[in-house]
Amino acid sequence: MWSIVKSVLAALIGVQKNQRREEDFTSGRPAAFIITGIVVTLVFVLILITLANFVAR
Repeated sequence: MWSIVKSVLAALIGVQKNQRREEDFTSGRPAAFIITGIVVTLVFVLILITLANFVAR
C-alpha cells in the first residue's frame, strides 16, 4: 500500500520517473490507484481549506 501512496504523491506533483510509471501500469490494480488518488486529493483540499481559514482569521 505504501508503494501506491508514494506513486500517487509523486504523480500528483509531477516528479514520477518513467520507469516507476511503467511498473505501476503493469503490476498495480487500477482501482487501488484511483481510490488512493481520490483520498490524497481530498486530504490535500482539506488541508488547503484549513490553512486558508487559519490565515483568514
